[in-house]
Amino acid sequence: MMEIPEGKVSLLDAVPVRCGHITTEWEGECAVLAYPRFKYEWMRRFLLPKGMSPDIHVRLEEHGTAVWNLIDGHRTVREIISLLARHFGEEENY
Repeated sequence: MMEIPEGKVSLLDAVPVRCGHITTEWEGECAVLAYPRFKYEWMRRFLLPKGMSPDIHVRLEEHGTAVWNLIDGHRTVREIISLLARHFGEEENY
């Protein structure tokens, strides 16, 4: 394992968390993340063209959905990578 210089943090030891303003919808087996296009209500009211969704939607494929499902606020990036490698390790091109 690489030694980390003093004062630096390994991102593999970071614990990702889901933000409260991101919602999860489902299309079959894949997650669709939705988050507000604008941070403030007044911006949405004045800057959002009519007919445009106030949210941005991001459709995750199988791997992205697996990562999203593993983000629980407790697992580190290192643990998530390990679980993904075990789950998808048999797949060609993974």
